[in-house]
Amino acid sequence: MRRAVCPGSFDPVTNGHLDIVGRAAQLFDEVVVAVGVNASKKRLFTPEERMDMLRRACEPWDNVRIDGFSGLLTDFCQEHDVHAIVKGLRAVSDFDYELQMAQMNASLAPVETVFVPTSPEWSFLASSLVKEVATYGGDVSGLVPDFVHDALTARLAERQR
Repeated sequence: MRRAVCPGSFDPVTNGHLDIVGRAAQLFDEVVVAVGVNASKKRLFTPEERMDMLRRACEPWDNVRIDGFSGLLTDFCQEHDVHAIVKGLRAVSDFDYELQMAQMNASLAPVETVFVPTSPEWSFLASSLVKEVATYGGDVSGLVPDFVHDALTARLAERQR
C-alpha cells in the first residue's frame, strides 16, 4: 500500500489545504492528514476541533483519514508505515524551507517528501492570513469550507467579548 501523510497545523483548514489533500488522495492508496499537536503553541482551535473540521472537510475522499501527532513527524511516519510526506508549495520561499525539512526527514527515517505545487487560485492562502483578515471583519468565506467559516467567525466573536 502506498501511504502518505499530509502534515500541518490546519488552524483552520483552508481550501488550499484541501486542494493538496485531494490531489494527494489521487496519487496514494491512503492519505493520513496529520494534525500537529504542540501544546506550547497558541492556536485558535483545539487539536480536537481541528481534527473534527478536517474529518468533515475530507469526507469526499474515502482513502483519507485524520490523525494527530506530537513530536517528530518522522516518528509518526515510522509508527504508521508511512513512506511519503506530501507538502504543498505556494512559492519559491516555501521550497527553500521545505527542501531543508525534506532532507532532514530523509536523514531520520526512510521517508520521501513529495512536493505538490498549490493550484494558482490558492497560492496566496495561509491559515494565518485567513485568521488575520477574519479578525478585522474581512470576507474569507470563499477561502475555507462553509462550516469552517461559521466556526471561525464564532470563535473570533467569542474572543472579542
